Amino acid sequence: MERWAGKVAVVTGASSGIGAATVKELVKAGMVVIGLARRAERVEALKSELGGSARNRLHAMKCDVSKEEEILRTFQSIEQKFGGVDVLINNAGITRQTNLIAAGNTNMLREVIDTNVMGLVMCSREAFQSMKKRSVDGHIVHINSIAGHHVPPIIPHMNIYPASKFAVTAIAETMRHELRTEGTKIKVTSISPGVVQTEILPQEVLSQNMPMLEAVDIANAILYVLGTPPRVQVHELTIKPVGETF
Repeated sequence: MERWAGKVAVVTGASSGIGAATVKELVKAGMVVIGLARRAERVEALKSELGGSARNRLHAMKCDVSKEEEILRTFQSIEQKFGGVDVLINNAGITRQTNLIAAGNTNMLREVIDTNVMGLVMCSREAFQSMKKRSVDGHIVHINSIAGHHVPPIIPHMNIYPASKFAVTAIAETMRHELRTEGTKIKVTSISPGVVQTEILPQEVLSQNMPMLEAVDIANAILYVLGTPPRVQVHELTIKPVGETF
């Protein structure tokens, strides 16, 4: 991680779960971290868990990644205040308690697609433009899911969430080809966790007492892929808890 010391990392969905754990680990590793979240005050509160100079390297910005105007405004502000983006962690993701075939659920389904797919693409686009303008060999990490490779049959109300994560799998590969044809050395990594104990999980899942990962496990995986030499690109990293059955 030495080459990223002092460089700028943007983490979406930074207010809780994987995002909050990632923010803290990146700051501890010496990066300047901008945590984006709708609840920016919760990112700001993470400073109390950091010591010394690390606290001063964490910055919170309010941003709903389902809204393009907020993404554009936020990335412009990051460029003005911090010079640009070197690393992007696309972590923001939601699910909604509904079924695909439930009546009147259009808005809930759109919210998932707008956040999990369109938000990820638009943040990646703006990060790439920042990297390209400054000739930075940056790194874009998508927090995917095992649900982006097969649909688990035992998790209730998954609705359009697996489809959104299947899209992330395709987007990561498409983006990799596009970055190569652009002549850049910007890396793209998709990280697909199994079940992680976070706020996104419905109570039905939490009550099943199944094996689960902790958010810090995924944060450590992010540090691993960022820490690889410039010649190494981790395309896909799948992480499951011991004993997981799907």
